[in-house]
Formats: sequence, C-alpha cells, structure tokens
Amino acid sequence: MLTLFAFVTAGIALIWFLSYSRLLVRGPFTNRNSAFARYYVNKQEAEQRAEQLLKILLQTDQYNHLVRKGYLEVQSGMYPYRTYRIPRHRGSVEVYEMGRLVMSLCVQPTEVVPDADVVVMHKLMIEGNEREYLRRANYFDRQTDPFW
Repeated sequence: MLTLFAFVTAGIALIWFLSYSRLLVRGPFTNRNSAFARYYVNKQEAEQRAEQLLKILLQTDQYNHLVRKGYLEVQSGMYPYRTYRIPRHRGSVEVYEMGRLVMSLCVQPTEVVPDADVVVMHKLMIEGNEREYLRRANYFDRQTDPFW
C-alpha cells in the first residue's frame, strides 16, 4: 500500500514539476505576450503604411516642412487670409488669419489611427469640404476662451 501511495505522490510531484518548469521556460503570460507582440508589430506596420501614404499625398517641400517644423500648413479655400496649421503629432489644428493665431480646432477620428493618417485626414477634409470640416470641429477661440 505504501508503495502505491509513494508512486502516486511521486507522479503528482513529477506532473507539477514539469508544468511549473514549463512556466519558467515560457513565462506565465506567453499568450498575452504574443498577443502584445502581434499588436506592436501590427501597429508599426500601420504607422509605416500611413507614413508612406503621407509622403505620396504631400509634395516634397510640404513633407520636408512637416518633418522639419512639426506642422503642415493648408491654405483655406473659403477665407483668403486663413491658414490651417496641422500638427505632425496629435493636437489641435491652429487657425491663422493674416499671420495671427485666432483660434484652435479639434477634430479627432473615432478610432485610434497613426498620427500620419490624422494629418492626411485634416488635409483632405480641409481641402475637400472645408465647410463640413468647420461644422464638425470644436472651436477654441483665442479672444473668449479663458484657457488661452
């Protein structure tokens, strides 16, 4: 009887040891880590594709200005003295009239997308349908907003 008990106990200990040593080798969150790794790789690929699209849509001097200065300037089609300054990374679009900052606009996508895609979104919306862009934007007026 004792030998059967010792055999069962040794078997349970062996199974526990093998499963525990497997955790030590692979780590307790291997599936989570691989999911995170896939997310990170997919995110990098999306950012690279967005950057390529940005380079295609912008003229060389516009792209160089965006990289060097950190913003892209888009001339208004509705207001002759207005320029929109689109930031390279997340942030509000600044509106300049005759070289003076007059307001800030906030328009954001509903899902997380690369920064380069956000720049493309602002540019295409302003150039394609500026009136709709302004209708959707949240305004922060320089004269009336207390946070300015």
